[in-house]
Amino acid sequence: MKFEINFTDSANEDLEYFKVYEQKAVIEGTKRYLREDANVKSKKRKQLKPNELAPWELRIGNYRVFYDFEKDNVVKIIAVGLKHHNELYMRERRVIL
Repeated sequence: MKFEINFTDSANEDLEYFKVYEQKAVIEGTKRYLREDANVKSKKRKQLKPNELAPWELRIGNYRVFYDFEKDNVVKIIAVGLKHHNELYMRERRVIL
């Protein structure tokens, strides 16, 4: 199944904290791994335990894209962060899920 991808305003603000080449890597990776089978677990995609942020996570290198589904075929990107060792940072702030 093909999915449409929508970034929320908050996710776009998260992206602004990264350099342009990092933004491109995240956007291209999001398109590559979420256009099809966004609701299927894989090495890159996993369903998270219940949390306040999002039910799904996409791993693109050290970047993490958190998402949910608006409709059957629409992926809503909620947040984008950077994983450094076991710590997650969003907008340069440490986040605990």
